[in-house]
Amino acid sequence: MTVLDLRPRSPEPPERPGRPGPGGRDDARRPREGRRRPVRLPRPATGRGWGDDREPTPPRSLVVALVLAAASLMALDAAGALAPVRGAVAAVAGPAESAVSAVARPLTAAPDWVRSQGALRDDVARLRSENDALRGRLAAAPYASNRLREYDGLSRLTGRLGYAVVPAHVVGIGPAQSFADTVTLDAGSAAGLRPDLTVVNAQGLVGRVLSVTRSTATVLLVTDADSVVGGRVGTTMDVGTLRGRGEVGPHGLLDLELVDRDATPARDDAVVTWGSQGRGPYVAGVPIGRVTKVVSSVRETAQRAEIEPYVDFGALDLVGVVVPDGTRGDRGVIEADGTLVPGEAR
Repeated sequence: MTVLDLRPRSPEPPERPGRPGPGGRDDARRPREGRRRPVRLPRPATGRGWGDDREPTPPRSLVVALVLAAASLMALDAAGALAPVRGAVAAVAGPAESAVSAVARPLTAAPDWVRSQGALRDDVARLRSENDALRGRLAAAPYASNRLREYDGLSRLTGRLGYAVVPAHVVGIGPAQSFADTVTLDAGSAAGLRPDLTVVNAQGLVGRVLSVTRSTATVLLVTDADSVVGGRVGTTMDVGTLRGRGEVGPHGLLDLELVDRDATPARDDAVVTWGSQGRGPYVAGVPIGRVTKVVSSVRETAQRAEIEPYVDFGALDLVGVVVPDGTRGDRGVIEADGTLVPGEAR
């Protein structure tokens, strides 16, 4: 008897083209080896999904315990019960903390040290610069003070004499032409100067202008041996002529020959200029010097007195050239009242 199998069969998968396997059948009809089915892991016991990234909430009992512990410590600290514990901890940790601080202090202070060193170097450089500037000012202070006094003295002299002068500075000393004692000024014809003008400074008579260029002037000093100046003794009004000895310095004396043989000036009598017609080459009343000695002899027909000039010819700087009223040039003019009139641009 034949028994029939009536159980339903699953349909066979269709054949796929491919290479035959070792058994001669297409490997595509076989199930692929190494293929794994996905494994489903069980969910966590908390019931939260795996995609939830939130931190788990601590149990409420742990929070309550921490709060009670903190309250207890605060109460004990307020009562002073923790003071021994705090002292013991400080005794143990204090030396260690001091040692760590001593080691770390140079490292932590290094940036501040570097910055402070840079700032100190800048301060030192600035202070050195200021010190040099102050030293320069201090060194130049006497020079500036002397010039200020000379300007002030020249203004007072012109006020007493009633003459206007052009201020100028001595820029050269040396012989000119046949004269030995001359100086060069930094003002010339552009400033209104011309030959045969009187030259003075704050102390008295310097000399007269010999020649000029546009920007310079040559002055013959009264100490030159060929210089002749009419002088008058201030106390007796006796007149005479002064001649230089060709010497500059403490021995640069002048010789005054009085017209009146019987006139005898006293020691320290002042001698001033006699004056010339038309204010040239010397104006009247300019101080020249003082009498130091009177010499007389049988062979001389007049009294001769030695005169020490008021002007220090070895230290000439600022002088004033006496000019007619209303003179204008490329530099200022000190008027008779002491005011300074600015120069005109040319």
